[in-house]
Amino acid sequence: MSSARVDYIAPWWTSWLHQFPHVNLRFQPLDHAFKPRDEDYQQSLIFLGCVAAAGLGVNLLCLAIYLSCLCCCRKDEEEEESKESNSCCVTWAAVAAGLICCVAVGVGFYGNSETNDGVYQLTYSLYNANHTLAGVDSLVTGTVGGMQSGLNEHLSRLGEIFAARGDFVQTLQFMQQMSENIIKQLLGLPDWEMAKVDLAAIADQTAYVEYYRWLTYLLILILDLVICLAACLGLAKQSRWLLTMMMVCGVLTLILSWASLGADVATAVGTSDFCVAPDKFLMNQTKDAISSDIVHYYLYCSQTLPNPFQQSLTVFQRSLTTMQIQIQGLLQFAVPLFPTAERDLLSIQHLLNNSEASLHQLTALLDCRGLNKDYLDALIGVCYDGVEGLLYLCLFSLLAACAFSVMLCAIPRAWRQIANRDRDYDDIDDGDPFNPQSRRMTSHHSHQANMHSFCSYSSSVGSQTSLQPPTQAVTNAPLSEYMNQSALFGGNPRYENVPLIRRGSPPPSYSPTMRATYLSMTEDQIRHFGEDFRA
Repeated sequence: MSSARVDYIAPWWTSWLHQFPHVNLRFQPLDHAFKPRDEDYQQSLIFLGCVAAAGLGVNLLCLAIYLSCLCCCRKDEEEEESKESNSCCVTWAAVAAGLICCVAVGVGFYGNSETNDGVYQLTYSLYNANHTLAGVDSLVTGTVGGMQSGLNEHLSRLGEIFAARGDFVQTLQFMQQMSENIIKQLLGLPDWEMAKVDLAAIADQTAYVEYYRWLTYLLILILDLVICLAACLGLAKQSRWLLTMMMVCGVLTLILSWASLGADVATAVGTSDFCVAPDKFLMNQTKDAISSDIVHYYLYCSQTLPNPFQQSLTVFQRSLTTMQIQIQGLLQFAVPLFPTAERDLLSIQHLLNNSEASLHQLTALLDCRGLNKDYLDALIGVCYDGVEGLLYLCLFSLLAACAFSVMLCAIPRAWRQIANRDRDYDDIDDGDPFNPQSRRMTSHHSHQANMHSFCSYSSSVGSQTSLQPPTQAVTNAPLSEYMNQSALFGGNPRYENVPLIRRGSPPPSYSPTMRATYLSMTEDQIRHFGEDFRA
């Protein structure tokens, strides 16, 4: 029995994964053969998940040590000297984390799609194979039922009609033997139900699990992308509450990434163990229910292999041909003598024609090419697309773990920079003119004082106008010129800027000295300066 495969070759990545160490939880090495029902083999896959859990522990330990050193080993002087460099480090760390996260999400989307395509191809092939086997079972059951019930009933009535003719009765007995021979050959076909494998149920369960697996990974990918973008936004906006939330979400996502890595590695290794030698596993599973020759015929489907159903189908065909010949003879010679027998003979002829049509369909369904194609499609879907997609998902988990580790290292540094900045602002004196808050308060008080001075000046000018009429033109000229200039530049008329028009530098409030200066100006001076700023 040759085991060489021409149309299926296990991909190199399944052979590489098949070489992974298989160790049970008692640290005992095991055989690499695919044995899903064996407890030790199951423990070997669980052991791979435990390795990923150990990687998570090491990752969290390194982060804890880093954060502890960052919190305990503070050097304020060095921080003041290297504040700009630290800010640059945080920026580059955020950029690196964002880029790695985007690459990880892209790889994850591709791997999730590839795995889903492989599983879909597997379920589609299982449905097709189940349809073929169900068709074979239906044809066999229908033909056997027709022979056992319908044909025997017609032969019994014809036996009563032909009781006076011994030769006709002998022909009927010969046909009965042919029908029993056909039933025997059909019942000799393998009973697929004895294999205790319902392919449709397996396909339904696989599709159900795959749907939720695909949906779960889709949500994980979106969650990783949202957390990464939110963390970058928090670093850009220097928002404490957003960075705190992203710190917690980053730790949870890091744990989720390592957990998905362990599950993907265990699944990929187990699937690769099957893909390296799938024929051996299937033959072991069906050896108690179906002949090894039949299983080998369908798994390899070579032209050099004999068809195990050829003899049964040939006997079926010959028996049907013999019975049809006998029926034709009875219709020709017995109907003229026994007209009442025509109806039963025509019914038997119709039943034999239907059985012949079932024979042709059965021959086509039992041919190895249909089931072998479904088998190869399932193998290619699982071992090529499926395992390849799992490897990409493993890469996604590693990249996501790296991205969130970098992000968790950058966020505390950004937090310290925000805290140092706030502390520096708190240390500035409120009276410092370079303090932004002091500037805003000083500007506000100055505006109020200037408005008060302007009102005082206006009232003073009004009182003097009633006593000294010539001075009214002098005092009103600067104000009108300032109003015209303010209207040109879109500003609000503020009195403290009026002396600037006269090339002076007045104090914040209007003083008696400044008032005397304005009152002492001659009309020529007012006319000269007024021409420069006339609207």
